[in-house]
Amino acid sequence: ELPSIFSEQVLELKAGDVANPIETPGGIHIIKLLEVRGASQQTEQQTRARHILVTSSAIRSEADTEALAREIYGRLQAGEEFEALAREFSEDPGSALAGGDLGFSSGEEFVPEFREAMAETATGELAAPFRSQFGWHILQVLERREEDLSEEARRNMAARVIQERRFQEELEKWQKELRDEAFVENRI
Repeated sequence: ELPSIFSEQVLELKAGDVANPIETPGGIHIIKLLEVRGASQQTEQQTRARHILVTSSAIRSEADTEALAREIYGRLQAGEEFEALAREFSEDPGSALAGGDLGFSSGEEFVPEFREAMAETATGELAAPFRSQFGWHILQVLERREEDLSEEARRNMAARVIQERRFQEELEKWQKELRDEAFVENRI
């Protein structure tokens, strides 16, 4: 990690540039930026999907729940609207009122069974009913996109650098205050 006096100069340089000499109590420093790292583009595949979740309960057995999921799947294949069936049958409180729409996601926040079904289902297609720890799902993949995370990564990195720099400056200030307030008695 560069001291703040140097990092301010480096931010203005391009690879191969040389900064003006910097004078510090330790001497005169000349900085040359050899290369820039970590600026490569970072993308993430995101999928927009919707689903209908049905769960077993004290009044609906596991077999009845599976049968209901398969019935809903058949109705979807026959052309009924996904949104309407999601509002009527889905027991997912987070997406039922939105017609089952989960928005765009990388899939990492979902359970493995859901993530796998989402990855294996083609855009515009329905996945056959599948079971997870939450119940039976019927999934439809609406669209996929590559999301550029480079700018977000750069912002996060810049925030970490600024935070670290402030921490170091405050630490140095605190240490100086401790030294100034310390009483040292020399007995020679």
